[in-house]
Amino acid sequence: MKIVSVVGARPQFVKLAPIHKAALAAGVEHAIVHTGQHYDPMLSDVFFEDLGIGAPDVHLGVGSGSHGVQTGAMLAALDAVFDEHRPDWVLVYGDTNSTVAAALSAVKMHIPVAHLEAGLRSFNRRMPEEHNRVMTDHAADLLLAPTQVAVEHLASEGLEKRTVLVGDVMTDVLYEVRDQVAGSPSALLSELGLQPGGFYVATIHRAENTDDPARLAEVAGSLAGLDKPVVLLAHPRVVAKAAAHGISLTQGSLIAHAPLAYADLIAAALSSAGVVTDSGGLQKEAFLLGVPCTTVRTETEWVETVELGWNVLANTAAEIAAGVTRPAPAATDAAPYGDGHAADRVVQALSAWQR
Repeated sequence: MKIVSVVGARPQFVKLAPIHKAALAAGVEHAIVHTGQHYDPMLSDVFFEDLGIGAPDVHLGVGSGSHGVQTGAMLAALDAVFDEHRPDWVLVYGDTNSTVAAALSAVKMHIPVAHLEAGLRSFNRRMPEEHNRVMTDHAADLLLAPTQVAVEHLASEGLEKRTVLVGDVMTDVLYEVRDQVAGSPSALLSELGLQPGGFYVATIHRAENTDDPARLAEVAGSLAGLDKPVVLLAHPRVVAKAAAHGISLTQGSLIAHAPLAYADLIAAALSSAGVVTDSGGLQKEAFLLGVPCTTVRTETEWVETVELGWNVLANTAAEIAAGVTRPAPAATDAAPYGDGHAADRVVQALSAWQR
C-alpha cells in the first residue's frame, strides 16, 4: 500500500508525525507533500525536524494569498504530483486550504481520499475552515473521525457508512512530547524572565480576529489588560497586519514573540497559568495537558473541552478577562480524544477498507 499525505500548516505537521511513524512500522510506503501554505520556518520546516518526520518528498511552495489564489495554486500543482505517485490513498488532514485542494484534486483523478479529523463542525458558515471540512468530508471515500461527537455529525449527514472512529492522532504525539519535556524548564521562561505559573500563552490567527483592524486592536487590548504577562506567539501574517494598521502587539501585559518549535510550545503551555487561543489544536492540547484554556471564538469544534470545564468561549474583552482568571476547573479522567494509539488505527483502517 502507498499513502500520500498532503499537509501545509502547523497542526497538520503535528498530526503527520504519528501517522508517518505508524506507516513505517507497518511497512507502508508513505510519501509526504508539503503545500507550503505555512512557509515561515518556525511554522513549517522546524516541525519536520523536531518531530522526526524528515524532509517532505514534495514541496509545492505555494506561499500566502487569498483563499482562491492559494487553493487554485495547490490544485494546479497537485494533479501532476498525484499522477506521478499514483498512491492507493491520498490522506488529508483537518480543515485548511491544503486539505480541500488535495481532496478535490484526488477525487477528480479517481484516487481514493481519506480525511483525518473528519466530522468536526463549528456550524459557523462564516469560517473558511468550516467549508473546507464539510466539502472534504462529502468528497472523501473514508472518514477517520477523532471523537464520538464527530461520528454523530457524519451520521447526521448520511456519511456513516464511510466513517471509522480512530481517535485523535494529535493525542498520540502530544503525550509523547509531554513526557519528553516534563520536568525540564521551558526555555521561554529564562528568555523572558518569567516564573512558572506566572504568565499566559496566547495564539491568535483566525481571520475573524485578525482581518478587521478594529477587532485585532480589541483582542490585543484585551490581552494587554490581563493580570499576568501574556506571551503572544504571533504568526508572521498577524505581525504584518498589526504593523500595517499601527497596532502594537507588545503593550501592557502583552509580549509578542515568534512562534515556538512544537516541544517548546508544549513546555511553555505546561509552565503557564493558562492558554488563550483561537486555534483548534491548542484548545485540545491545553485540555490534554491539564491547562485551563480560554478560546477567543463564539463556538468550538472541540465541544468536549468546554463540557468538561477546561475551556471557555470568550469574545469581548470582559469575557476574555473573566475566562482567563476563572477558578481552576475540576480534575477529570475523561479521555474523549483517545488513548494515544490513533495513528495505528488509521493505518489499519486504510489497509482494511473495502472500496
